[in-house]
Amino acid sequence: MQLSPDLIYHITPFKDWETALSAGSYRADSLGSDGFIHASIASQIIDTANRYYRGQHGLALLAIDPQKVQVEIRYENLIGGEERFPHIYGPLALDAVVRVEPIEPGPDGTFIA
Repeated sequence: MQLSPDLIYHITPFKDWETALSAGSYRADSLGSDGFIHASIASQIIDTANRYYRGQHGLALLAIDPQKVQVEIRYENLIGGEERFPHIYGPLALDAVVRVEPIEPGPDGTFIA
């Protein structure tokens, strides 16, 4: 997994990414429930993966160029604490995704860098 400090990242099931390719844009379930797509910067992705996706397989890591995102991105923490995460406030244009690669947990279900 090659992570860049210039990109932001989003984890999704590969099937949801395939749906996005057919639909012409990506819409995470959280866009409807929370009003934005959750994302992480490079240094946050492993903690995010272990917190929300431990033991899950068939996941895609979307590498997103923030300069190509056509909707607002806010760096915020809505659950308390000081760490801020990028939130994408609208559908994600497919051309903003510069790389898609599998992200799989190890045998114990955890993700490592």
